[in-house]
Amino acid sequence: MVFVLDKHQKPLMPCSEKRARLLLERGRARVVKIAPFTIRLVDRRQEDSVLQGLRLKLDPGSKTTGVAIALDGAHGTKVVFLGEIVHKVGIKAKLDARRALRRGRRHRKTRYRKPRFQNRARKDGWLPPSLVARINQTLHALTKIRTHAPITDLSVEHVRFDTQKLDNPEISGVEYQQGTLLGYEVREYLLEKWGRTCVYCGATDVPLQVEHIIPKLRGGSDRISNLTIACEPCNLQKGQQTAAEFGHPDIQAQARKPLKDAAFMNATRWRLYAQLQATGVPVEGGSGGRTKKQRIAHGLPKEHYYDALCVGESTPERFTSFPASVQVWTAKGRGMRQICRTDKQGFPIRHVSRHKHHFGFQTGDLVQAVIPHGKYTGTWTGRATVKVSGQIRIVTSIGVHPTTSYRYCRVLQRGNGWVYTQKPLNPERRQAAASPA
Repeated sequence: MVFVLDKHQKPLMPCSEKRARLLLERGRARVVKIAPFTIRLVDRRQEDSVLQGLRLKLDPGSKTTGVAIALDGAHGTKVVFLGEIVHKVGIKAKLDARRALRRGRRHRKTRYRKPRFQNRARKDGWLPPSLVARINQTLHALTKIRTHAPITDLSVEHVRFDTQKLDNPEISGVEYQQGTLLGYEVREYLLEKWGRTCVYCGATDVPLQVEHIIPKLRGGSDRISNLTIACEPCNLQKGQQTAAEFGHPDIQAQARKPLKDAAFMNATRWRLYAQLQATGVPVEGGSGGRTKKQRIAHGLPKEHYYDALCVGESTPERFTSFPASVQVWTAKGRGMRQICRTDKQGFPIRHVSRHKHHFGFQTGDLVQAVIPHGKYTGTWTGRATVKVSGQIRIVTSIGVHPTTSYRYCRVLQRGNGWVYTQKPLNPERRQAAASPA
């Protein structure tokens, strides 16, 4: 898929790679960005075009967020974009290192401001910086997509588990085990809570069953506090015994813990949900249990972008087509302000230049190098790491990192803190696209 803009930089409907190539060859379009690839039509305005509604779907994650864009047409729902947002890591470690350096300067009695702890109160709704960074990165990607495509609706997985359905005391029979949405909510929560392992023997990668800690024949209920997961042999061997009688008295105490872990996982999702509602675009919410149920019903493999595609009640019964590749957007940041590098004890070992631009290049730029001789003779394209001496190390997508002089390089696109790559779609998607849910 290629993003398309009109002559005034307003978003139009995206097109295929083939159509974009024809528009460029005929002189009707200009290249605006290399990554993500975007063209601008020189003879078209948004006011004179017919736009169809696009639905952007998000599946937030701690390390990777899935993204999908679906188009509801006359012949069915077409998937026009699949992607992943890889969040930046190491934020907490860097904050801890900065804190350690500040405390070290205070203890050495050097000229530094005094510690201020008593006047720093956390505001209501405070989240750790690492979680806030994930939310901001997701919102930044959303803003980028909205400036390149006419998004009219949003869908987001705003709860990992539906805690109201989990605490529903009216669950009866095998309803919590079998194919209802309520069963998926309970089962998904139990799998997450107990680490996807049998609580009695510790077996993993085996089929697990929802099991009563206190059997119903002995007064046990179907509440979430009386449920756990076990493999079939342990479930049969336990029979009508309680977990304590079966030799596991600690399971009952662990199961009675409140749903704080679920609330913690939902913290960033609710904040993101509120931020999405502030954009003014209609937002549809969904739970993790519904997402899993719909992905299994469509026969799609476990991938972040497929989870995003199945978020919310708006997921259709069948998708007519899928893109050939998945775009991966990785958050790298724009560098750091620390000039003095230290060893693990906090003593300075070297200093970094205050200037980020060297010979017209900056670390993070997308560059193309034509190396005339040497081991890496040829043309290389990738993210640049610039040194003060003028040497540029090119990080390519194939794992080769040649280093050459700035004289053999040219800038394709200035860095903005992100790295854009592509990867092939999971091959199982063709079977899923051809089969109804």
